[in-house]
Amino acid sequence: MEWQPTRWTPAQLEERRQAAAGLLRAGRVTQAEIARRMGVSRASVTRWKQRLARGGVRGLRRRAPPGRASRLSRAQWARLLRRLRGSAVKAGFESDRWTLPRIAVVIARAFGVRYHLRSLGPALRARGWSPQVPIARARERDDALVAAWLKQDWPRIKGGLAAPGGPSSSSTRPATASSPGWAPPGRRSAGPRSCAG
Repeated sequence: MEWQPTRWTPAQLEERRQAAAGLLRAGRVTQAEIARRMGVSRASVTRWKQRLARGGVRGLRRRAPPGRASRLSRAQWARLLRRLRGSAVKAGFESDRWTLPRIAVVIARAFGVRYHLRSLGPALRARGWSPQVPIARARERDDALVAAWLKQDWPRIKGGLAAPGGPSSSSTRPATASSPGWAPPGRRSAGPRSCAG
């Protein structure tokens, strides 16, 4: 398989299982070939084959996620996700960054429900939401001044560093008589040695 999305939707996963079921029922292709075509492990194809044998095509349908049912209704999740698209500052926080602890506070304030951070993260990801980090920009940034510096000063500074005898950005020093230079680990350099007595 040449390309796969980084995150599969439940509908895509269902479609992939159903396509694999068709290939398994036809019996013309090996499980290894099905795994390669579907972009999954052979163990996944074996599990699908077992579920197909036990429950038919219905056995491959998406199962409800394990664990306790969501404590927020669909409407409440929709309201929360709309709020998260807005500014965290407008919600009363110091910066515009939405973090799991901040989202937990918003849920507690708005709906009176407490979420543990370990269960809140997966619940948000299951609804297609991931934390967004704003681009940090200086508030008093002058783009014209930055462009002028890049055009005039930066080439001069960069050229000065590259000139022979100019300051070096390297933390290593060239070899001298007292410092004979680099030697591979475990070997001593052939330079002069002095013994303090």
